[in-house]
Amino acid sequence: MAFLPRHLIGAALACALILIFPASPAFAHDALKSSSPAKNAQVDSVDEIELEYSASVKFPFVVLHDAAGKEVPLGKPVLDGPKVLTDVPQPLPPGPYVIAWRVVSSDGHPIEGEIPFSVKGSPSPSASPSSIGGGPTASTPPQAAGSAAAAGERPASSAGVPGWIWGGLAVLVVLGAFVLIRTARRGPDREEVDAD
Repeated sequence: MAFLPRHLIGAALACALILIFPASPAFAHDALKSSSPAKNAQVDSVDEIELEYSASVKFPFVVLHDAAGKEVPLGKPVLDGPKVLTDVPQPLPPGPYVIAWRVVSSDGHPIEGEIPFSVKGSPSPSASPSSIGGGPTASTPPQAAGSAAAAGERPASSAGVPGWIWGGLAVLVVLGAFVLIRTARRGPDREEVDAD
């Protein structure tokens, strides 16, 4: 019986370490593997946007902005395994563009990112190159605002350690403290009983 609290403490500490450091490659979120158009590509035209991820994703959201930050109409995103396909129904005038995307990873966490590219030709006078290039824009949708600082994939703000893990860690810490206090109180009592 004297060894039981020590085993509980060891198990609690081991669980706490696992909960604190879960970021091993096996638990990594899915990532954007490739896109068409590719990041920083210069293309003649775009009929379809294709995004391919490292695993199947859900709930795709894709928007396209021109250099002035105006949203370009797109077709509804379609899932095809790890790919998200979106039609571009109208020809794109020459100039810079940014694709903003957001999906739910296969592990249940949202991921998002931006892909800047250009359509070849002389851009219209209203185009402002400084508003493109992966930086934040005034018209960046709320769903993609968390990743405006970097092009490519980036876990969303909610993709950190889930609340249930912190809750479990708190329970383990309280349990460990309870066992330590109980062990400290019962130690002298047992010695007195043995002495009698």
